[in-house]
Amino acid sequence: MRLSVQADPFDLGAESTAFAAGATGAGAVVTFTGLVRDQGGSLSAMEIEHYPGMTEKAITAMMAEAQARWSLTDALVIHRYGRLAAGEAIMMVATASRHRAEAFAAAEFLMDYLKSRAPFWKKEITAAGTAWVQARDEDEAALTRW
Repeated sequence: MRLSVQADPFDLGAESTAFAAGATGAGAVVTFTGLVRDQGGSLSAMEIEHYPGMTEKAITAMMAEAQARWSLTDALVIHRYGRLAAGEAIMMVATASRHRAEAFAAAEFLMDYLKSRAPFWKKEITAAGTAWVQARDEDEAALTRW
């Protein structure tokens, strides 16, 4: 398992290739990349804050749970913080397992928990000002299936 909470952009292709190359014994690798979304066309940037140490501890626990529940051979989570522009990659999840169903389920589990429980705070910056991103009911509801 590897976790990186970082300010710097990451190379999706290089990360995916390296993860798959190290997925010994896996029959499936699933990757997901989240992008900064500009829903209304007015987003200048998004600022993401976190508490170092606390954030890594929470995400590591999520990853360990996913690995145990779905017998993953490996897992990767990269999550960025700082100022990001619309369209930039904000996070990546990769899972590897012997079978695809487990890899997909574990990846979805990690994405749902990262979206709702990982200790990150997001602020949208637009020409009209700034606003903290509020929790969404549908993101919380997604957790009920796990």
